Amino acid sequence: MWVLVEGVDESISKTATLVDEFSGGTYFPFTTFRLPDCPYSYQKGQLSLTVCPYIAIYSYQKGALPLTVCPYIAIYKTDILFLHSSGEETLWGFKPLRFDTTSVIKIATEPLNPADLPKMVEALRCVNKSYPACVTKVEESGEHTICGTGELFLDAVMKDLRELYSSVEVKVADPVVTFTETVVETSSLKCFAETPNGKNKLTMIAEPLDKGLARDMESGSVSLSWPKKKLGDFFQNKYDWDILAARSVWAFGPDLHGANLLLDDTLPGEVDKALLNAVKSSIVQGFQWGTREGPLCDEPIRDVNFKILDALVSETPALRGGGQMIPTARRCAYSAFLTASPRLMEPIYAVEIQTPADCMSAVYNVLSKRRGHVVADAPRPGTPVYVVKALLPAIESFGFETDLRYHTQGQAFGMSYFDHWAVVPGDPLDRSIVLRPLEPSPAQHLAREFMVKTRRRKGMSEDVSVNKFFDQHLLMELARAETEFGLAL
Repeated sequence: MWVLVEGVDESISKTATLVDEFSGGTYFPFTTFRLPDCPYSYQKGQLSLTVCPYIAIYSYQKGALPLTVCPYIAIYKTDILFLHSSGEETLWGFKPLRFDTTSVIKIATEPLNPADLPKMVEALRCVNKSYPACVTKVEESGEHTICGTGELFLDAVMKDLRELYSSVEVKVADPVVTFTETVVETSSLKCFAETPNGKNKLTMIAEPLDKGLARDMESGSVSLSWPKKKLGDFFQNKYDWDILAARSVWAFGPDLHGANLLLDDTLPGEVDKALLNAVKSSIVQGFQWGTREGPLCDEPIRDVNFKILDALVSETPALRGGGQMIPTARRCAYSAFLTASPRLMEPIYAVEIQTPADCMSAVYNVLSKRRGHVVADAPRPGTPVYVVKALLPAIESFGFETDLRYHTQGQAFGMSYFDHWAVVPGDPLDRSIVLRPLEPSPAQHLAREFMVKTRRRKGMSEDVSVNKFFDQHLLMELARAETEFGLAL
């Protein structure tokens, strides 16, 4: 059995050691790699190692199998192994690490001394490798953000960032939560977008996904790598889709296990399928780009099914390139999204609190002040302790444990973890809502408040610009529909 042992910081650029168990556990060191040629193989017994240049090879120990990655690609948590055994090439991939929780708490970091920025960036890379559930990225505004599962998790990350991986003073912004964007209705009309050269046109609508489908897509219960028949049978049997729709799934978004769907709902008699398939990859890229950064506040889109209803594609390849089709597909997806009653979704924590019976009222009061609600409470047999199970919005969880201990004189303590996403009450596009500073907003104003504050934090304008995502002809269609049927923009 060969097992990969990956170091966190200790990397060897040009030498590594391979242990061949077939020859009694003898160590065979690699001494040189001639980088101009690729690949090189080291053969001993029944095993050989293929190495691509310009990569760091991690240290190994007995029973270790070396890893091979493509050049110029950073190594994050999971890697691909190539093993040549008995002359037959076998590709083994480590299954991606999946957790029952999701990193939804985010903080922004900045070095106290700007000259220390390279050191902090290197420390962030080390943190990203050593904490599997941690996600680090650079926002468009240039700030370096760290996403974690909770306050304690981020405290541990920041301690290692400051003390273990660097000796840099780091400033940390107030924690925020990541939102997602969704729709609650089907698009009020067919939304279309034309390419800048006017030679191509896409028409889409957006609608909510079937309940439970997003969880299946994220957990890997359904995959686009399946054969078409197997994929079609899954949607037919579990979600009662018709056979045409079930076999017309183009992509998941924003990645292979995303919670959004792109469906080709065009008919061969109305659309030239050969031309449409010629631009399929560009449309999929535009769809995944759009679902990665939604129109409300640049947060990921979730639980939305985008259907392509019509497509007019130029016969000239030069007029239907990626530069024309990708931004058009993204803009078309945004316009369909905005006409389908868009909403914000927030992460919800499941909280389990252990408390004596005489502190139950205090626990209920603390939860009610933070928009939480109890789903179950029961005594633990043989003890004077009650176990309270509740749901609490993640944005209200900051300082929750301190508040809980304060109101119960330290007798109650809780444990929280991510449970699900829930729609924030209110319409984020309702411009009649007035947000007053230093005053708590009522429940129906929360979606608007969250959207406006998130856009301000990211340096965006307060309101979503309709002209940015809608073609002029589509705006005229919307105005006419509003006049005739009273539809709200």
